[in-house]
Amino acid sequence: MATNWVFKVSSRIGKIYRIAGPLVVATDIPSPKMYEVVYVGNEGLIGEVIGVRGEKVFIQVYEETTGLTVGEKVEATGELLSAELGPGLIGSIYDGLQRPELEIARFLNDIFIRRGVKVSALRRNVKWAYTAEKSIRIGDKVEPGDVIGYVQETPIVTHKIMIPPGVSGILKWKAGDGEYAVDDVVAVVESGEKRYEVKLYQKWPVRVPRPFKDKLPPTEPLITGCRVIDLMFPLAKGGKAAVPGGFGTGKTVLLQSLTKWSHADIAIFVGCGERGNEMADALKSFVELYDVRRKRPMMERSVFIANTSNMPVAARETSVMLGVTIGEYFRDMGYDILLVADSTSRWAEAMREISGRMEEMPGEEGFPAYLASRLAEFYERAGRVVALGRPERVGSVTIVGAVSPPGGDFSEPVVRNTLRYIQALYALDYDLATRRHFPAISWLMSYSLYVDFVKDYLNERSAGRWRELRDAFLKILQREAELLDIVRLVGPEALPEEDKLILEVARMIREGFLQQDLLDLNDAYSPLEKGFLIMDAIWRFYEAASSLTKSGVPLFKIRELKSPYMVYKLKLYAPHEVGKVYAEYVEALEREVAKLRGGS
Repeated sequence: MATNWVFKVSSRIGKIYRIAGPLVVATDIPSPKMYEVVYVGNEGLIGEVIGVRGEKVFIQVYEETTGLTVGEKVEATGELLSAELGPGLIGSIYDGLQRPELEIARFLNDIFIRRGVKVSALRRNVKWAYTAEKSIRIGDKVEPGDVIGYVQETPIVTHKIMIPPGVSGILKWKAGDGEYAVDDVVAVVESGEKRYEVKLYQKWPVRVPRPFKDKLPPTEPLITGCRVIDLMFPLAKGGKAAVPGGFGTGKTVLLQSLTKWSHADIAIFVGCGERGNEMADALKSFVELYDVRRKRPMMERSVFIANTSNMPVAARETSVMLGVTIGEYFRDMGYDILLVADSTSRWAEAMREISGRMEEMPGEEGFPAYLASRLAEFYERAGRVVALGRPERVGSVTIVGAVSPPGGDFSEPVVRNTLRYIQALYALDYDLATRRHFPAISWLMSYSLYVDFVKDYLNERSAGRWRELRDAFLKILQREAELLDIVRLVGPEALPEEDKLILEVARMIREGFLQQDLLDLNDAYSPLEKGFLIMDAIWRFYEAASSLTKSGVPLFKIRELKSPYMVYKLKLYAPHEVGKVYAEYVEALEREVAKLRGGS
């Protein structure tokens, strides 16, 4: 693992031998290292070594290579591609190389990023109010992860200044409270002859997972405000999930909704090769959005990495690795992080293009043989952990990745390889989307392996009924799918009354519970308590109606009851109003059922 001790690396100069789009082959570089950063050409384009074959060094260039010529210099730095981690991350909008896009726009007075531009990821001219940790004194022994101070980055996020990984020793000097820039020294640590200056920020290689003390089981769900996820296929804090779906099924809208409404402390949105207009819409909505749970603007707990489809394809890989590195950094502070990547398919397509230009042996459908291992490296960086250092902190990184299979084919390599590493699948159904049922998450194809982990948490908040109701709802929906095949052949009237009731209740589950309107402020975010009441309301109707059908009451008379229609409206009420409306519904249902039973 890379160390954070200060060392000086002398640059080595080679020259361009061949150019193939984003791939540049160089020669004459002394002792090249895998994944080291290089500057290509006279403009110093940023690149990374991805292969060494004899005297030839293969470099993927993260900027447009048009105009490069054979023979131009290639300068190797000896350093790994790293992220700057410190105050100023929250509310920032970066490209895949962590270049701050708003800062570049102001610096160049242009809306486009010119190649060769080098701007620090964290602003050096901003002073942050720093408060030193009083419990750590000069002469104390410090270890990686120890918190030595605090910066109130936003009203929501307190940025903990930590001893970087790989650094330990005796604290020889520490700064007092005051205002400091990110590159000001706030502590000095010595170990033998080594001396390390701790600043407000640290650098970390994006491809190297940050260390932690211990990994914990995923026992607490990440509440997203989406009923079909929270109550049918729950996602745990520190979990891994995939959202595959064809064009127009609502992947981007669903991921944006999860980012906006989830109970994560910090949300990181990675647009990996996404359409520019979608990223613009997401940015615009986030800037304008007010977090109703925290009573603060959404951008005060968000980080954006915008890598659009017109940017060089090689930067798609760095965008997802940069996002998860930033997530791990805040995880180490004890925060719960949600990282959404939209979409990993475009990252895989970039891998295929680079692999083809390197003339590597192609795997299935032209993807490289290492596709599975790269996806694993990304998803396995999720988890709920005990962080290094004092005081003890527990944090998590939850990863949700969208997959865009061509033609909605879930058997293609990216989807199949992703399924090997995730534990929750939210499969988007094109038929549901065309029927305007959103979120279009298929209850027949989706699953969650976190159900048993989080059942105690959810049962405790539903008087022990959540698991029972969830399983019952799934059985009804599965039975509906079987009955619909029969209905297509013989019509609904040929079914017995019990099966007709199943179809009626399944429709109530679909339209009154699973379906959510993101344009309705009362329905865009659904608290657990609201979802539990809707589930209980539907189940009460099913039990009452089932009792009536068994006593000989035909279904057409049950359909004449007015109280069940209140179930469809429950989701449209504000959370503080649902309890009252639910009580009115229960009273009305009991009254109508008693009247119908007496009349029969």
